[in-house]
Amino acid sequence: MFSLRRTTQTLAQKRAFSASASQYYKVAVLGAAGGIGQPLSLLLKLSPKVTELALYDVRGAPGVAADISHVNTNSVVKGYAPSPENLAEALKDAEVVLIPAGVPRKPGMSRDDLFNTNASIVRDLADATAKANPKAKLCIIANPVNSTVPICAEVYKRHNVYNPKTLFGVTTLDVVRASRFISELKSTDPLNEKVTVVGGHSGVTIVPLLSQSNHPDISGEARDALVNRIQFGGDEVVKAKDGAGSATLSMALAGFRMAESLLRAKDGEKGIVEPTFVDSPLFKDQGVEFFASNVELGPEGVKEIKGLGDINSYEKELIDACLKDLKKNIEKGIEFVKANPPK
Repeated sequence: MFSLRRTTQTLAQKRAFSASASQYYKVAVLGAAGGIGQPLSLLLKLSPKVTELALYDVRGAPGVAADISHVNTNSVVKGYAPSPENLAEALKDAEVVLIPAGVPRKPGMSRDDLFNTNASIVRDLADATAKANPKAKLCIIANPVNSTVPICAEVYKRHNVYNPKTLFGVTTLDVVRASRFISELKSTDPLNEKVTVVGGHSGVTIVPLLSQSNHPDISGEARDALVNRIQFGGDEVVKAKDGAGSATLSMALAGFRMAESLLRAKDGEKGIVEPTFVDSPLFKDQGVEFFASNVELGPEGVKEIKGLGDINSYEKELIDACLKDLKKNIEKGIEFVKANPPK
C-alpha cells in the first residue's frame, strides 16, 4: 500500500509539472514487444510528457500498441509492423528514441556473449534512425551497452549526422540497483539514497562511488560484497529467471526514467542530472572515448558532463580495472561497424 501511494503521488507531481509545460512529445520504442519494451512502453503511456507513443518491433508491436492504448491517459499509441517504411514513420518527429531491441541474456552468458546478435540489430536500427530522424535523442538499452553505443556513433558518423550530445547509453539501472542494495544493507528508504555510479554497464566496468554516497563508512568485507552485487546484480536476475530472460522490469524503469528526464530537460526544467554512458572527455587521454558519469541534461541533450569528484584509493583501483575492460568493449563496437557497415 505504501509503494502504491508513493507511486500515485509521484505521477500526480509529474502531471502538475506538465500542466505548465509548453510542449508535449513523441517517443519511439524500437523493440517494443520484447521483455523490456512492453513494460517500458506501459510506463511511457503513463507519462504526461508523452503525446504520441510509437511502438515498433519485428513482431507483435501492433498488438502491444492496441493493448497499451486502452490505458486511460491522453497519449496516442501507434503500433508499426516490420518494414523499412513503417520504421521510418515510427521514427519521424520523435523527440526521444529508445532501443531495447535484442536478445536477452541466459544463465552463464555474459553481456559480451550477446554481442554478435545484438550488434547487428542495433546497427540497423541506428542506421534507420540516422536516416529518418538524426536529431532525436537516442537512448541505447540493448546490451552490451559498452559496445552498442559506439556502434551507433560510428553509424551516425557514416551519415555525417553524429552529435555526441544526443546519444546516450542507459546505465540508470546501476544507480537504481545501488540505491536499493544500500537501503537493504542500512535499512533506509532507497528513494533517499544518493549513489554515483560511473564507468560502463557490465561487470567490473560498473564502479559505484560509495565514498560519495550517504554511507561513506561502508568498508571492508561489507563494501566488497556490496560493490560486487552492484556490478553483477544482473546475474541475480538471470539466474532467478532460470533461462527465461534477464532484467526486464527494472531495466524498463531505468529506461523510462532516462526518457522522462530528457523530456523534462527539453521542456526547460533545470538541474536534471542522470548517470549515462556518453561520448566523454573524462578519459579520452587514455583512449576511452565513452564513459558513464553524472550528466546534466538540457534542451539539446547533454549540457554538462560531470567529473568524478574526490575518490579514494579503493575506487581508484576500481576505475583502473574499469578502463582496461571498457576500452576493449568500445573498440569492439567500433571494429564491428568497420567490418560490417550498414547496408
